[in-house]
Amino acid sequence: MNGLALTRLGLVNVYLVPEDDGFTLIDAGLPGMAPVILNAARAAGRPIRRLLLTHAHGDHVGSLDDLKAALPDLEVLVGKGEEGNLVHSHVRTAPTRWLSEGERVGHLRAVATPGHAPGHLAFLDERDGTLYAGDTFVNVLGLRVVTELHPLFPMPTLGTSDPAQALESARCLLDLPLAALALGHGPVLSAPRAAMTRAVQRAERALQEPPSPFRLALARRVNRLFSAGGRKGS
Repeated sequence: MNGLALTRLGLVNVYLVPEDDGFTLIDAGLPGMAPVILNAARAAGRPIRRLLLTHAHGDHVGSLDDLKAALPDLEVLVGKGEEGNLVHSHVRTAPTRWLSEGERVGHLRAVATPGHAPGHLAFLDERDGTLYAGDTFVNVLGLRVVTELHPLFPMPTLGTSDPAQALESARCLLDLPLAALALGHGPVLSAPRAAMTRAVQRAERALQEPPSPFRLALARRVNRLFSAGGRKGS
């Protein structure tokens, strides 16, 4: 993988991907991550030229405003369909432009992966086969499709807007020639195809089952929190 992974709390990742003119940053992480990101780019001796957002949930745009304040010329690119999530995330920075399936930004190609969020995008580095896939999968306590609930890390699943569409997006990624899978949550996975296939098959079975009482109760609680404080997402 060409990119440099930066993490907070061991769970939330952003990536600095080298291009000819500097770095492309993928996602803006949690609030408070801007100094870590800026220091890493400075240590590598490259400027951050642009920011690609996989989606606009709060844990992916948390440091957006701070980064824009530090880097006034920073381009901010996000998938069409994320307008509502940007509003709910309470960021002040407006996108420079909106991205669609198949568009290329440097060596990265946008891959539409809606479901977890309406305008969710993954980004394929065609130089080395790394897919920066946001929250299509989660690699915390094992690799799983974001639709599969884990009781110890439930927020990405409960923040998914369309589970059936999210599963279809994950299924479509199996067709890509991938050398590594870099996600919003959890470590980078090398040679990921077999693990991705197992995760999709497990998610297909789980989606056909009725939701457990635990999931229903947890979903109601999270929905109340979102209604009270605005949608934070994951």
